[in-house]
Amino acid sequence: MVGDCWIGMTQATGSGLILATRVGKHTDEFIDQLVVNTEGKTNCVEWRTDGWGGYERVLGSEVNHIIGKDQTQQLERTNGIVRQQTGRWHRRQNKFAKAWEQTEATVRLVVNYFNWIWVHSRKKTTAAMREGLAIAPWS
Repeated sequence: MVGDCWIGMTQATGSGLILATRVGKHTDEFIDQLVVNTEGKTNCVEWRTDGWGGYERVLGSEVNHIIGKDQTQQLERTNGIVRQQTGRWHRRQNKFAKAWEQTEATVRLVVNYFNWIWVHSRKKTTAAMREGLAIAPWS
């Protein structure tokens, strides 16, 4: 596929671990796939979103849906890191290619780097270490 390419991401609030990602057009189906990809990775029933209407339509009534940009600061910062790194690894600039398959592969690499290798400058740990999945950064 080619054209507009969105990266959707779910993240554990406490550790910052990226739980799931999706690459695609910004539609209800896109959000539904992101929710399905996150299921089983957490027992979280609280979703913090930026208020795009697709979340309201897709998230079930059993989910506590908290809306507001002020509630998504950690995720927005992580999304910025992922987008910047994806652009650099993807094309040596802060942009995306039109080929979604290339973007999907690059996002997978960046997410694994972020979760398992990248050490937070202030916390001195990786997201996987904060989640209790690793005892040291991968190398």
